[in-house]
Amino acid sequence: MATYSADYLKRLMAAVERFEEVFRRWMETQEESDHVQTRGLYPTVWTKEGQDQAAVRALELDVAEAAGAAARAVAVTGASMRVAGLGVVDPIENWSLMSAPRAIFTPQEVRATAARVRGRLSTMISEAEEAAESATPGFAPSELHEVIWTAAAAHWTTHQYRVAVREASEALTVHWKERLGRNDVTDTSFWQQTLSAGEPEPGKPKLAWPGPAEDQTTKSMRGGLAPLAGALNNLATGLNLTVRNVATHTRDELTEQEGMERLAAYSYFARLLDQCEIRRAKESEGT
Repeated sequence: MATYSADYLKRLMAAVERFEEVFRRWMETQEESDHVQTRGLYPTVWTKEGQDQAAVRALELDVAEAAGAAARAVAVTGASMRVAGLGVVDPIENWSLMSAPRAIFTPQEVRATAARVRGRLSTMISEAEEAAESATPGFAPSELHEVIWTAAAAHWTTHQYRVAVREASEALTVHWKERLGRNDVTDTSFWQQTLSAGEPEPGKPKLAWPGPAEDQTTKSMRGGLAPLAGALNNLATGLNLTVRNVATHTRDELTEQEGMERLAAYSYFARLLDQCEIRRAKESEGT
């Protein structure tokens, strides 16, 4: 796993600050709205009357260039947003979508993302500098599976490792429930039904490791996914219960190493699921 030096993180910080500056200058040429005012149907920004269109286009190119450089910082810090129906999306990289009908983001959400990135980078820079001084080997949890790190990042960077693991677990379940349209069952039942053997039923798609059914590796992977999901789901349940007990949480917080090991387990499981095939029941004739 890659380790980020303080110098590299500082370059990312500079890229984000550059984006904020050019974004601010571009927004001076724009009318600003939000999802409430636009009723979710219209753009959240549009050019003010009387603006020099050539100057506006030049500013947009500046923002696009700065966004390209700053997008890596969003990935490193896990500051992307989860958007219903779209999954994990980076507001900085996709800033131009504010000008489209049914805009996904508002200007304030783009600003908030940039501020969040700066805050997390600041913590990461301090930790990288301390690690360099003490010669302690570092690691980069941001290289974990995107769904896992996006959910965990805000808590991880404030050293709430137990909460970070719990949020990562819940986010993975929500991700696959939304993707398969299975918000009708509990988490435990969802994994049992989705990874169990047999054919899918209408409205109950399954995930299966790809490959010929008679292949030994395929058999092993298919047989192992369901128990792995059950074990991780039980771990998440335990974390969920203990983290809400203030006394237990205070006395028995996970260490950074313990949190990293647990996140790695969920990340590994998430990557296995990404390789699975989604199998749906065939529709009856005439439907």
